[in-house]
Amino acid sequence: MRVLLTGGGGRLGGALQPLLPGIAAPPRTELDVTDAEVVARAFAAARPEVVVHAAAFTDVSAAERQRDACWRINVLGTRHVAEACARLGATLVHVSTDYVFWGDADPERAARGGYREDDPTGPTRNYYALTKLAAEDEARRAPRHLIVRTTFRATAWPYPVAFTDVATSQTYVDEIAPEIAEVVRWAPRIVDEGVHVLHVAGPPTTAFELARRRAPEVREGTKAEAGVELPDDVTLDVSRWRDLRARLLAQG
Repeated sequence: MRVLLTGGGGRLGGALQPLLPGIAAPPRTELDVTDAEVVARAFAAARPEVVVHAAAFTDVSAAERQRDACWRINVLGTRHVAEACARLGATLVHVSTDYVFWGDADPERAARGGYREDDPTGPTRNYYALTKLAAEDEARRAPRHLIVRTTFRATAWPYPVAFTDVATSQTYVDEIAPEIAEVVRWAPRIVDEGVHVLHVAGPPTTAFELARRRAPEVREGTKAEAGVELPDDVTLDVSRWRDLRARLLAQG
């Protein structure tokens, strides 16, 4: 199976490449997703059967200051990739985020945390989240699309503080990458079964608990220190992926 990866220089892209031998991962100089003509040429040369779209602007705080760049990469970039997939009939695996959900802990809201794939998305809490939600709509331009909502950190916690009031399904990239690689290998079969959205993430935790796993010295903090609006609880329900994975493994 010919697999093409965008964003090979990013955290997830770098973690996926050793797990998917033979995957094509052109550098940004050869596959700049913000340039439609460059994308079209790269796809025509590679003729991929599956495309993993991991290229993204992921710095939530910087997105507030660099909105044009964030929109070009996350939204227009996804449009270009999806349209190229549509032309080739390739299966698109689009990497999305838990931040497409509101994540409000207000008990008056019907849904908070434990989000399932068919729960309503939005409204968004920050500009990064807005672009990723818009990117999901762009991904649907590819008839054979699979939107994978996930959330992860680098292999080491990078900050001196972690928030106790942010509930998440986040895990570390080296832990989630093997599961994403499984999704990629099975992507055509998953789409053939009519599945177009999948949550792949870790167990519910707080940002502080996650940080303490690899940085015991981390200081407790609250999201008021973040400088950007963050959700209260964006934990994801992964039961669809758990059941699907078990069935696919059993089928071989």
